[in-house]
Amino acid sequence: MSAITTSALVKEYPGGVRGVDGVDVTIAHGEFFALLGPSGCGKTTLLRSIAGLEAITEGTLHIGERDVTNAEPGERGVAMVFQDYALFPHMDVADNIAYPLKIQKVKRETRRDKAVSVAGGLALDGLTERRPNQLSGGQQQRVALARAVAIEPEVLLLDEPLSNLDARLRLEARTFLKELQRDLGVTTVFVTHDQAEALALADRIAVMKSGKLQQIGTPQEIFQRPANTFVASFIGSTPMNLVESEVSDGRVHVGEGSVPLPDGVRLADGTAVVWGARPEYLRWSTDAVPQGIPGEVSVTENLGASTLITVASGSARLQLVVAEEEAPAAGDRGWIEASARRSLVFDPETTERI
Repeated sequence: MSAITTSALVKEYPGGVRGVDGVDVTIAHGEFFALLGPSGCGKTTLLRSIAGLEAITEGTLHIGERDVTNAEPGERGVAMVFQDYALFPHMDVADNIAYPLKIQKVKRETRRDKAVSVAGGLALDGLTERRPNQLSGGQQQRVALARAVAIEPEVLLLDEPLSNLDARLRLEARTFLKELQRDLGVTTVFVTHDQAEALALADRIAVMKSGKLQQIGTPQEIFQRPANTFVASFIGSTPMNLVESEVSDGRVHVGEGSVPLPDGVRLADGTAVVWGARPEYLRWSTDAVPQGIPGEVSVTENLGASTLITVASGSARLQLVVAEEEAPAAGDRGWIEASARRSLVFDPETTERI
């Protein structure tokens, strides 16, 4: 296993466009690390820079104790799984898995035995003589992983490997991938735009925007304590409620009511803030809440075991998640209660959390 360290890493394209702009990050030995962000944020460019598929413009890259800033891809000890799997259609499963070993000039019998062994470990028993077009999407994904694992890399790089799977297969593959990485103990960097995947799989997450890191932290830290309004709105299956307001009488006015300042935050009256709270952390009540937010339910969305409701309160539109048996109907009136422990405030100019 090897740690990965980037220092002021820049990837600049012709015209001065920076796909990666001064990234400093250290990924620990054996860590499952996610690069997360919207399309065009630089996450895949950073992954390809680690792999050696993109030439680094400025800064340095170390894998373990080795400076690999200018090293060829084959000298870095990395293996990569691409979004489209990149399997050879004219080769069977075993030959696809063994292909990197062929490049390393491993004897045919040895590499074939290794391929069959690795295939068995990834639930591909009995499929080693099939061609890729005879496999399901989930099986093709496992073949691509097996090919990467077969060379026993120091670092495993995954470029959105689950994006081509349907919803059910994606959930199954997510569990499989987590178990595989834990069993191998290999340092893994995983690129995704799906925040649910990042939260479920990663030990730590780096959120990126416009080539820059916005926040690095554990899934819990990223979800509960976002560094700025971008991270707050990007993370979560339902976006965080963000409302521009100001402090008055030690509270924040939201819609037709008010909510407490977060624990430990003291701000002068008149201070402009962006108040935030996740829909999962707000409570709906049909009884009056003296220091809450009155409002009327405008939309209800069934989520299965819970319901997402949108509540109009003055000019504010707030969303919250309630248990299915407690779900109100559109047109019902009630109160939203927010706790100081689960609320956040951000600076409206810098967008940073206060």
